[in-house]
This record gives sequence, structure tokens and C-alpha cells, in this order.
Amino acid sequence: MKARRKLAAATRSKLAVSWQQSHAQGKINRFFTKKVIRFRVNGEDHEILTEVHKTLLEVLREDLGFTGTKRGCDLGACGACTVLVDGTPHLSCLTLALDAQGKEITTIEGLLTAGGLHPLQKAFIEKGAIQCGFCTPGMILTAKAFLDKHPHPSEGEVKKAISGNLCRCTGYVKIVEAILSVAEKKVEGSEVLTLSGKPGNGG
Repeated sequence: MKARRKLAAATRSKLAVSWQQSHAQGKINRFFTKKVIRFRVNGEDHEILTEVHKTLLEVLREDLGFTGTKRGCDLGACGACTVLVDGTPHLSCLTLALDAQGKEITTIEGLLTAGGLHPLQKAFIEKGAIQCGFCTPGMILTAKAFLDKHPHPSEGEVKKAISGNLCRCTGYVKIVEAILSVAEKKVEGSEVLTLSGKPGNGG
């Protein structure tokens, strides 16, 4: 958590400088504060012209329509805006869209495939880990990245992994149960879906 807070503070400072620079010459020059960004979102290539100070969260929601990525605190404290960047959880409210140039972004929408919901999405429903649902996209993406690297975690490891994602409804018990249930199925050899949407053995 200390490293996450340090990153959040550094990124807020970076965003502030970027915002000040982009507005220093007034609205008349706003065109010159725009750049073309290219990246892949949920397996599809996107190229957009956007203002340099915009965060990845703003671009995903406002420009590309991926509203499953939630806007919560805007301070990097709640985890609701979490997306995967090259398979690693990132706080999109503190990530400049420019910094995602050329990278693979996965939002909660990207976990849905022709085969249906991702095992974690199913587990959250079956275990009653969803109430208001606002934290759920970030929680599931954080859990997915964690299980991809640690397929056989302990309860304590799961709690630590999701410690940066706040839930004000469930008390975390059902969330932890849902994540562990998917991990247990991996141990049993059940088929799970990888980030690419292709089947994998979870090992």
C-alpha cells in the first residue's frame, strides 16, 4: 500500500503539471495540446485524437465508451477505476492516456467472450460478492491479474492482493470467497480463460 500511495502522489503531481501546461496559453491554443494515441483495448486497435492532460479513465469512458471502468475518488485510493495494462493492474484515474501508448488495455468488458462470463464474474454472482456493484469491475480485474500470477493463493494472500480495492457494501468476506473458489477450481484442473480469451489450464 505504501508503494501504491507513493505512486498515486507522484502521478497526481504529473497530472497537475500536464494540466497546467495544456491550459497555460488559453483555450485558443487547445488544439495544439492534443495528440494521437494508439493502443489496443480488449483486443481491438484504437486510434484517437485527445488532449494530452486526459487520463486513461477519461479516454476509456468518454471517448471509447467503456463505462464499466468506474470513476470513484480520482485520487487513486479506491481502486474502482482499475484496468489491466499489459496484464498488470493500473489505476486509470492516475494514468495519463499518453502513457498507455502502444499498450494492451483490458477493461471489465474485455473479460466477456463468446463463451460467456469469465469464471471470476460467475463466482462473484454465485457467491453473492456483488451488492451495489460499483467496485466490482476493478475488484475482478485486480483478482484476475493476481490469479494469473498466483494460481494457488492462501486467503491471506488474496486479502493482500485486493487491499487497494475498496468495497463499502460487502465487508470483503464474499469477495474473498469468490476469488478463492476460482483458485480452487484451478487447482482441480478446471478450464479458465486467459486474458486473450483463449482457454488455459490455470497453471
